[in-house]
Amino acid sequence: MERIAFNQIPKEMVAQLMAMETYLNTSIEDMQLLELMRLRVAQINKCGYCIDMHFKELRHAGETDLRINMLSIWKETSFFTVKEMAVLAFTEALTEISHHEISDAMYQELSSYFSTEEICNLTAAIAQINTWTRLVRTFKFTPGNYQVTNNRG
Repeated sequence: MERIAFNQIPKEMVAQLMAMETYLNTSIEDMQLLELMRLRVAQINKCGYCIDMHFKELRHAGETDLRINMLSIWKETSFFTVKEMAVLAFTEALTEISHHEISDAMYQELSSYFSTEEICNLTAAIAQINTWTRLVRTFKFTPGNYQVTNNRG
């Protein structure tokens, strides 16, 4: 049972969170990569509502069932590009920052694929989905009801 419903969250707080969502959705060109990051964070943080949401968003963006199903064990597969693996490693390290260092080698790997601005946006996107997972898990949103819309940004 939900502790706090979405419509009970202070409107200004929602407005600020959604402004960041709009920024990220329009600043990061690769929506599939963004959604892979979001789903991986949701998996790490065990957020059922967010897993449901980002699974559906990935399917809507054209991602395959195989890659979605293998995301939680991406290191053990050959289904992700080197660029995606660099982003997923960064996603995991930043999500679990108290256990993982953002090493110079990791940053250099990201720098070989992304500009400084893009790395800033990726970092903000990871921080943002971590914020959402913490809110949603605390408020106990019910998974399964999310519907994909085409107005994401």
